[in-house]
Amino acid sequence: AMEDVCAKFVSQKISKTRWRPLPAAALQPPDLFATGSWDNEDNRISIWSIGDLGNVGLNGEFQAEPQLLCDIRHNGDVMDMQFLDQERIVVASSTGTVTIFRHHQNNQTLSANQRWEKAHYHVDQETSCGGAACTGVICNNPEIVTVGEDGRINLFKADQKNAVRTIDNADSSTLHAVTFLRTTEILTVNSIGQLKIWDLRQQRNEPSQIFSLTGDRVPLHCVDRHPNQQHIVATGGQDGMLSIWDIRQDTMPVSLLNAHEAEMWEVHFHPSNPDHLFTCSEDGSLWHWDTSTDVAEKPSFLHQGGRSTTHFSHSTINQSVISAWLSNDPTKDRMEITNLIPNQTLSVNTLDVLGPCLVYGTDAEAIYVNRQIFA
Repeated sequence: AMEDVCAKFVSQKISKTRWRPLPAAALQPPDLFATGSWDNEDNRISIWSIGDLGNVGLNGEFQAEPQLLCDIRHNGDVMDMQFLDQERIVVASSTGTVTIFRHHQNNQTLSANQRWEKAHYHVDQETSCGGAACTGVICNNPEIVTVGEDGRINLFKADQKNAVRTIDNADSSTLHAVTFLRTTEILTVNSIGQLKIWDLRQQRNEPSQIFSLTGDRVPLHCVDRHPNQQHIVATGGQDGMLSIWDIRQDTMPVSLLNAHEAEMWEVHFHPSNPDHLFTCSEDGSLWHWDTSTDVAEKPSFLHQGGRSTTHFSHSTINQSVISAWLSNDPTKDRMEITNLIPNQTLSVNTLDVLGPCLVYGTDAEAIYVNRQIFA
């Protein structure tokens, strides 16, 4: 429901938004998120609180808008950003530098805690203009993996000055994103439509497996791993398609789903409710893909613009939930797809989901928080 969405205009194009992780046993919804900007004279990392829940409007809608708690200047465009823990955020820059910022909650300030200058570079780390964009970062505290335009993979440890491991020519094309499959394995996606698995225990500098989109070599921009089924991976690329892969088997995707009309910038499984997946795109849309089994009980939204619903036949109703993503065409069985922002025109660059809350950022210089994605 759109009325649960609060917008905040920030006079910066937002490239990344991330919820601060909640403590393991926390029952409350997330309350803080970070944003990073791009394509501005002066890019910033900012920490926001989602606003006071006390202000409720006449129809019960929230009226609080996100409140800026603190911000700090960032050199270069923010290409990616991940929380390392409750206080530290790892930020990837278009200059090739990777920085850990610390959020000091006692006095609401941000400071640069640690920096790896030119972790990514084209010719030589020493030259002034040699930086290559660091395009992706993923954390599994204390480990941090970064990938870049230079085809390099770095493994860092927080509080260690030098890289633990660098795979210099991991890829001859740009690496766009990376995720952990398990603590010792990562998966990268590149600009010629390939997924590669790297086993960090191996000293070899070659991937242990390569998967690819057949024929097309469409650049892949984003990847996420299913939180409970580590063999299920979702990717999105330049053509806006959503691909679901089962990395135990085929070297090709299990399903290719028509999604956006332009580049897909991010894909995220809901961390605690992975029947739900979210994607956002250059075309200004943000889609919620719902494969949960209770679709049959939901009203059909077939005739409302921007929604399409497919119900599933009773023969499949008892199949395990997981198979929804792995059936040859999940949309035939059961999937409800909703565009959460029907009239957006500029690119939706980033989104993050946690608990009942969604945050996303756009080139329209705005951030949006929806506190009731499952309402």
